[in-house]
Amino acid sequence: MDRILVINGGMPKGGRTEIITRYIAGQYKLDYIDIGKVNLPLLTGEEEQWQLPAVINFKEKVRLSTGIILISPEYHGGMTGALKNTLDFLTSEELEYKPVALVATAGGGKGGINCLNNMRTVMRGFYANVIPKQIVLDPECFNYDDGTLWEESAKLVDDMVQELLMFVKVSSNITAKM
Repeated sequence: MDRILVINGGMPKGGRTEIITRYIAGQYKLDYIDIGKVNLPLLTGEEEQWQLPAVINFKEKVRLSTGIILISPEYHGGMTGALKNTLDFLTSEELEYKPVALVATAGGGKGGINCLNNMRTVMRGFYANVIPKQIVLDPECFNYDDGTLWEESAKLVDDMVQELLMFVKVSSNITAKM
């Protein structure tokens, strides 16, 4: 069974990143993590941090997932610092070869691309398998009245999710043969 995990790396509450996270999780019946609620500390590298229940629980959820959808707004040319701190608690043990899809929310124009590139670079550092399809969602992509996406944007998301599911299936078949 596929256990895709959606990770909301954005702030503020009620913002577009939260809307798209809830939309994807609800539309595809996926589990999601809001990094603002996992209570991870600022990573200092101290040994005792790795033993915190919140850290152990987060790492286990990621490890048990068969794929990840990583979502962040673009902040100052990259993903949020909060998301980067959260990801720094992971290792390649949780992410190696794991299919990962990337979504950025942006304020419009050319925003979001640097965020996607930043997330892709970090995921490569874990040896994760970032899928080719990636999405930037601007403010006009959202139907704020009901917390969904307009048809064209919903199609982009569906195409990305379907591609992720294909990569999860391929990855699972390869892993089963190892």
